[in-house]
Amino acid sequence: MLSTDTVMELQCFHTWFADHAHRNAAHIRPIPFAELSNWKFEDTTGNLVHDSGRFFSVRGLRVRTGRHPDRPWSQPIIDQSEIGILGILVKEFDGVLHCLMQAKMEPGNCNGFQLSPTVQATRSNYSGVHGGRQVPYVEYFRMPFAHRVLADVLQSEQGSWFYRKRNRNMVVEVTDDIEVRDGFCWLSVGQLHELLSVDDLINMDARSVLACLPVAGAALTGVRGFEGEPFRSALLDSFDEDRGALHDAGHIRSLLADARVRHEVDACLVGLDEIQGWKMSADRLSHESGRYFEVMAVDVRTGSREIRGWTQPMIRSRGQGLAAFLVKRIGGVLHALVNVKAEPGFVDGVELAPTVQCTPDDHEGTPASSRPRFLDEVLQAPAESIRFDTVLSDEGGRFFHTRSRHLVVEVEADGDLTVPDDFCWLTAQQLNALMRHCHYVNIQARSLTACLQSLLREPGRS
Repeated sequence: MLSTDTVMELQCFHTWFADHAHRNAAHIRPIPFAELSNWKFEDTTGNLVHDSGRFFSVRGLRVRTGRHPDRPWSQPIIDQSEIGILGILVKEFDGVLHCLMQAKMEPGNCNGFQLSPTVQATRSNYSGVHGGRQVPYVEYFRMPFAHRVLADVLQSEQGSWFYRKRNRNMVVEVTDDIEVRDGFCWLSVGQLHELLSVDDLINMDARSVLACLPVAGAALTGVRGFEGEPFRSALLDSFDEDRGALHDAGHIRSLLADARVRHEVDACLVGLDEIQGWKMSADRLSHESGRYFEVMAVDVRTGSREIRGWTQPMIRSRGQGLAAFLVKRIGGVLHALVNVKAEPGFVDGVELAPTVQCTPDDHEGTPASSRPRFLDEVLQAPAESIRFDTVLSDEGGRFFHTRSRHLVVEVEADGDLTVPDDFCWLTAQQLNALMRHCHYVNIQARSLTACLQSLLREPGRS
């Protein structure tokens, strides 16, 4: 165990992290559905459910949209009504904000351990339904009002794979001494920004919570002007609410409200045995085309979690995802192009998404008119225009070895880029402000916004 309130340099962090992962190695293997323990396919619906009736289930979803009423579809989806806690404890050391992060094993992580929030737990986990060890530090988030709450907002999860799933994204500041338990460490916001450039290190839940941090309290800490660095200077201005944005807040709210009216999404839960176009085998439920994603199962053996072993269903993407922002300097202020995107699992049908959010392999060989807008511009972007490029993992508790390439691509300020009505240029400050509200910015855009914030970091400074 580290001593109370120990902070570390990044070189020490990498050594500590590798040692912790080595000492707590887990064994995860895909298994046939028949080997699932305490899970079953219901006789009446075909739904894949836990014997306790808790945790989550895999059900069917039938979808019809107002935009394409003649093209309904059905699919498996995770139904998890419980609202989990994603919480980061923060504290200042010598005037620098630090986050208490956890080296956490999740069965879907391609590399075993990744950095997660201080607490990342479902209600079933922290209320002890599994009968395992208590979740460390959860008391700070279940009773946060004794401390300073910097962020506390219900945010959506992946709208294509979760049905109306929400998690409570929280940042709680403490001033008292905190005992640092095994598997936890203090890292500055600047250090976390630097670590975002490492593939598959900071997990998706941590990225979501970091993006919800108020900008003035996090991304701008210690940041100065960037003489001779026009991109980073424009990015710094993008976080300043007093600098010129192309659209005001009222325009953005109206854009989103109008889209929620226009993009009618009729998504209805059905039995898993009612979905069409999917085929079941002994170890997976997959689409007949071989695209999109599949439902599979894993056996987990570990000593680092609340319980030492379990089995569970998971979703695995059939290809690497892509989340990309096109960014542009408008009046000297950097703006990101967001897409007003409908997904069947959203509570409100529509949220703000990255410029491009898709699995490119799903669109191989499709006509240009059917491909996601701006996909080709992103994939064919010249190297000198790419500001951020890292492959990061999706949430490892439900998704198996599912990863997305995170890209920030700058386009010419005076370039000829036609922007459709369901896209909008926003500053980084506007994105951050929208994250103080529920269901405005989707998880892929929050993840990418954390990456955008990391570009403010001065090289060599943490």
